Amino acid sequence: MKTLFILNDAPYGSERTYNGLRLAGAIAKQEGNEVRVFLIGDGASSAHRNQKVPQGFYSIEVMLGSVTRHSGKVGICGTCMDARGLADGDLAEGTQRSTLAELAQWTAWSDKTLVF
Repeated sequence: MKTLFILNDAPYGSERTYNGLRLAGAIAKQEGNEVRVFLIGDGASSAHRNQKVPQGFYSIEVMLGSVTRHSGKVGICGTCMDARGLADGDLAEGTQRSTLAELAQWTAWSDKTLVF
């Protein structure tokens, strides 16, 4: 199964991004599944590298790494990055600047698209 996750919310402050990545990671670990995650709007901030969170608190950066370690792809809206002052060098390992055109391709590629 090919699943696309589109995450719109900031990495912290609500649990939507957290829950979306929990599900993406679980699906990515299952045999025969392919996962892609697209971060758009405030979700673009989720890919910022070197996140520091309090002890015992979840790290969105680590959760993104769980997806990419299982052959998932993570794209970040370039326009949204620019609006938030994020440069390519600010991105977490395994994530990449992307475009709306690539999101359209990923949407056509997927069997399921989930939006958080």
